Amino acid sequence: MIEPNLPALSVDKHCALLSISRSSFYYEPKGETEMNLDQMRLIDKQFLETPFYGVRQMT
Repeated sequence: MIEPNLPALSVDKHCALLSISRSSFYYEPKGETEMNLDQMRLIDKQFLETPFYGVRQMT
């Protein structure tokens, strides 16, 4: 999509043509922590056991 080594167009020009910000080109996602994944699993397990709780009782 973006060729950073292309001499004819800079990264700035590439991003402008694609209507994206330069920071989104350099962004590298970090992913989820193990603790966060464990908490999401617990919430999913509880919701599957008691789907009738709704938001108020789940929080």
